[in-house]
Amino acid sequence: MRPPNFLLFMTDQHRADHLGCYGNPIVQTPNIDGIANRGQRFDNFYVACPICMPNRIAMMTGRMPSTNGSRHNGIPLDLEAVTYVDLLRAAGYKTALIGKSHLQNMTGRPLDDSSGSKTDDLVEPPEGLSDAVRDRRTGPLYEAEMMKLWAKDPDREIQLPYYGFDHVRFANGHGDQVHGHYDRWLLDRHPDPDALRGLSSSLDSPGLEAPQAWRTAMPEELYPTSYVADETLSFLDGFAKGDQSQPFFIQCSFPDPHHPFTPPGRYFDLYDPDAIPLPETFDTVGKDEHPFLAALRAETSADNADNAGPRPFVVTDSGATRQIIALTYGMITMVDDAVGRVLDGLRARGLDENTIVIFTSDHGDFMGDHGLMLKHGLHYDGVLRVPFIWSEPEKQSASTSQQLSGSIDIGTTILARAGLAPQNGSQGMDIMSGTTSSELASRQGMFIEEDELGIHLGRENGMRTRSFVTGRWRLSLFDGMDYGELFDRETDPHEIQNLWNSPQHAQQRAELVEMMLREMIRLGDTAPKPTHVA
Repeated sequence: MRPPNFLLFMTDQHRADHLGCYGNPIVQTPNIDGIANRGQRFDNFYVACPICMPNRIAMMTGRMPSTNGSRHNGIPLDLEAVTYVDLLRAAGYKTALIGKSHLQNMTGRPLDDSSGSKTDDLVEPPEGLSDAVRDRRTGPLYEAEMMKLWAKDPDREIQLPYYGFDHVRFANGHGDQVHGHYDRWLLDRHPDPDALRGLSSSLDSPGLEAPQAWRTAMPEELYPTSYVADETLSFLDGFAKGDQSQPFFIQCSFPDPHHPFTPPGRYFDLYDPDAIPLPETFDTVGKDEHPFLAALRAETSADNADNAGPRPFVVTDSGATRQIIALTYGMITMVDDAVGRVLDGLRARGLDENTIVIFTSDHGDFMGDHGLMLKHGLHYDGVLRVPFIWSEPEKQSASTSQQLSGSIDIGTTILARAGLAPQNGSQGMDIMSGTTSSELASRQGMFIEEDELGIHLGRENGMRTRSFVTGRWRLSLFDGMDYGELFDRETDPHEIQNLWNSPQHAQQRAELVEMMLREMIRLGDTAPKPTHVA
C-alpha cells in the first residue's frame, strides 16, 4: 500500500466554536465543515500553550514548551531539534510549508535580558556564559522569518531544509501586514504594495468603532489568504506533473483570523454586526475573578485601556465587540473559501484519493468572553480549545471524538499513519489508531503551560500559568500567587463560578492538583538517551 499524502490546514487564533461543524450557527464554513462531514472531529482538543510560537513549536516537536525550550514568543525552535517533519522527510516525503510559520522570531525585537536574579554585590557571568546554554538561538540562521528583512529584500533566500521542510513559502504577520515570500509575489502583481497595507492606506468605513480594525485597500486576490491558497495549488500542480512515487506533506498555514481585523473586499461586510449575538459572559463579572482581569476592568473603567497591541483588553462597548466578531467571521469565511479552492485543486489533480486532510488552529481567542479580547495570561476555554479534524480519503461519514487530546499529539498521529515511530523524547500520543489505546485511556487530563512576557500583559512582570483540563474540570495555578481557579464545566460551562476557595470542593481541588502533578511527571523529558547503562 502506498503511504498517504498529508494536507494539514492551519489557522491562527481560531476558536473551536468559530466553525459551523463545532456548532456555530452564524459563521459560514461549508468547506471546513465538509472535511468534518467526511472525517472525525475532536471536541476536546487543547493547546500545549495558548500562544502562537510556543504552541506551533510544540506541534512540530511533539514536546511541551518547558521541554523543547520555546516557552514563549521570542525563543525560536532550536535548529538542532528533531521535528516530525524531519522524520517524514527522512522517510521520503516531499515536504512543504506554505503560509505562516512562526518557528522563529518575526518582529526583530531585541533580546530580553531582564529575566533572572541580579544582585549588586555579585559579579555577573561573562558574555557567553550568562545563560543555561551557550547557544542563544540568534544570528543569521535564526532570522529566516524576520519580517523587516523580507520587506527590505523580497528576493532573499533561506537555508533549506527548514526544520524538515524542503519547500518553503512564508506569509508571516497578520491581517494585511504580512511579509515573507509573499512580498515578492505581491510586488510582482502590484507596483506599490505599501499603498495597500495598513490603517494609513485603508478605505473609508463610516461607523467602524472596533480597535485594530480597518477596511483594507488590499483586494481579495492579493490578500495573504489568497496567496497561501495559490502557492499551495502551485505546489500541488508541480507534484501532479512530476514523479509521484514519493508522497507529500503540506502545511497550508493561514495567518488569519488573528487580529488586526482586516478582511478584504466582500468579506468585510459579509456579516452584519447588528445580527451578531454577544457572548453570554460579555458583561458578567465572575465569582473570584483573577486579579489581572480585575485590573483590566479597572483600566477600562478609567478610560486607560491599551487596546492597540497584542495585550488582552476588556471591552464594554457592545457595538465594537459585535464588529470585531463580525470581521473575524469574515476572515474565517475567506479562509474557508481558500480551503475549498485547495480541496477542489486536490480533486482536479486526482490527488484526493490518497490524501489525508487535517484541520486545526494554533490557539483561540477570548473574543468577548468575560468582556475580554485577544489572549495572554488567562486560560478560559476560548483560548485553550481549538478545532482538530482528521479526514481519511476513503471515509464519507462524520464521527466525533471526546478523547482528551491536543497539539502535541498531531505529529505522533501523522507519523503513525505514515507507518513511522516518533523520535525519542516525543510526548504526544497517536489519537487516531488503536495502537496506543491503553496509553490514551490512562490520560486523565491535558496539561497546559504558559510563561507569558510582561510586554504581552501590559505589565512590568510576566505571568506563569499552569492548567489541567479534564472532561469536566479546569484547574489553574499561577506562580507567585495564592490565587487559583477551579471550574466545574459540566454545571458551569462558561466558567463563571470559581470554586477554588469553596470548602465543598476542597477534596476535588486536591485530587486535581495531584492529577496535574502526575501528568507533569509523565511529561518529564526522556531525551537524550543515556550513553551508558551500568
